[in-house]
Amino acid sequence: MRRLLRSLLVVAVVVTLYVASAVVSLNGLVNAARTGNSTEILARTDLVRLKRSLVDQIVSAYLIRTNQGRTVKPLERILANTYGASIADAMISKMLTAENLTKLLQQGELTTNGDNRIIALTALDTSQLFGTLGRLSIVKLVEFSVRIGGEEAAGAINLHFEGDGWKLSGLTLPATAVEKLALSLSETGPNKS
Repeated sequence: MRRLLRSLLVVAVVVTLYVASAVVSLNGLVNAARTGNSTEILARTDLVRLKRSLVDQIVSAYLIRTNQGRTVKPLERILANTYGASIADAMISKMLTAENLTKLLQQGELTTNGDNRIIALTALDTSQLFGTLGRLSIVKLVEFSVRIGGEEAAGAINLHFEGDGWKLSGLTLPATAVEKLALSLSETGPNKS
C-alpha cells in the first residue's frame, strides 16, 4: 500500500512540475510580449513550427474557399499544397519578422497594415493560476494549446517542449483572420497578374 501511495505521489509531483513549467514559460512569453522585448520573444519561439502552423491553416482555408460545394481533385490539392504553400510561406515569412511577431503578440495586429486583428497574447492574465490552467489543453505529450480569447473560436497558441523548455510553436487563428489571409493568397494566385 505504501509503495502505491509513493508511486502516486511521484506521478502527481511529476505532472505538477510538467504543467507548472509550461505555465512559467507561458508567463515569460506573455511578459516579453507586454514589454515588447522582441529578442526574448524570438528566443521563446520555434519559428519553423510557427510558420508551418500558419501556412497549413491558410492553405486549408484557401482550398475550402476555392472549392466550395465540390470535392477537391487530387491534382488541385497537390497544386494548392505546393504553389499555394510557397506563396503562403513567403507571406508568413514577412509577417514573422521580430518586429511583426512582437506586434502580433503585443497588439494582436496580424498583418503589417493593421487591417486584420486577433486577440493579443497580452490579454492573458497569467497571474490567475486556475484561469490559466483552464485555458490549457494537451495536444501531444510535449505540446499544449493555450486558448487566448474567451471561446475556442477566438484563437490559441501552442507551446511545444523542446530542448530546455517550452517554446511558441503554433498560432491557431480565428476563422475570420484565416479567411482574410486565404483571400489575399487567392488574389496572388496563378490566374492573377
